[in-house]
Amino acid sequence: MWLLFAILSAVFAALTSILAKVGIDGVNSNLATAIRTCVVVVMAWGMVFVTNAQGGINTISRKSWIFLILSGLATGASWLCYYKALQMGEASKVVPIDKLSVVITLVLAFVFLHEEFTTKSLIGCVLIGAGTLIMVM
Repeated sequence: MWLLFAILSAVFAALTSILAKVGIDGVNSNLATAIRTCVVVVMAWGMVFVTNAQGGINTISRKSWIFLILSGLATGASWLCYYKALQMGEASKVVPIDKLSVVITLVLAFVFLHEEFTTKSLIGCVLIGAGTLIMVM
């Protein structure tokens, strides 16, 4: 089931990029990010209430709160930078560079989470990096 959700995530991320590129035409990128964020907040809380998960808020540990807040700050910074780059550049060049996050995530997961970094991971990182470079040239 995780694979289905991962594929859907990729499809929606692709739609996000195309829809955003059209939507930010003539709009300040920070304002566009704020509007997008409001929609995401409404959708996320809607899912919390639809799935009746709101009761779990009382059981979240202090550590989880800190890391969820830090993750939110990183997401906000990412979205602000992404929208500015998308407004200034071509989607076909901005999006591949943004997806270098896959390589960065693998390295950070190895360093901080002690996840396995295999030969296959290394080859994948090199190929993603090379593919990105080819796409943006």
